[in-house]
Amino acid sequence: LHVHTQFSLLDGAASIPSLFKKAAADGQRAIAITDHGNMFGVFKFVAEAGKHKADDGSPKVKPIVGCEFYVVADRARKTFTREDRDQRFHQLMLAKNAEGYRNLSKLCSLGYIEGFYSKYPRIDKELILRYHSGLIATTCCLGASVPRTILRKGEAEGEKEFRWWLDLFGEDYYVELQRHGIPEQDQV
Repeated sequence: LHVHTQFSLLDGAASIPSLFKKAAADGQRAIAITDHGNMFGVFKFVAEAGKHKADDGSPKVKPIVGCEFYVVADRARKTFTREDRDQRFHQLMLAKNAEGYRNLSKLCSLGYIEGFYSKYPRIDKELILRYHSGLIATTCCLGASVPRTILRKGEAEGEKEFRWWLDLFGEDYYVELQRHGIPEQDQV
């Protein structure tokens, strides 16, 4: 559910056709596209799913549309210094229905229209509060707010950040486990 394709520049290299072939060969029932800050590959992703059909005509591998956003404190702020940098947190969100897809698209577009700074389309919690309906969120990777808060400020502060997301998303908020042999992942 946390997958970067060739549309995550300098972060993903997987081609969409190869992802579907591998997922089908492994018997996966679904796969997501969650490129960094963009949804550029979504149409190709969904179209590719349609090429891999089961006997009943349904997709062998269900396509799940998502995005890994860059979340900042204030998307409108565009002035930073060496001491006070643009602090961005990663945040994975997946569309669970048509409303979620529309909100995912809005968040992505507003990241470019209102929050673009340097090379990053940024959103903030104000936008997430406004456009979270129909979305699923996860605790994401080590670059996300909950893991980074745990690592930098401890578990008590991490729990406060976790509760903000849980209170907003409820049963649509999931703990994402990543186990790549990185000690910080084990700690989180």
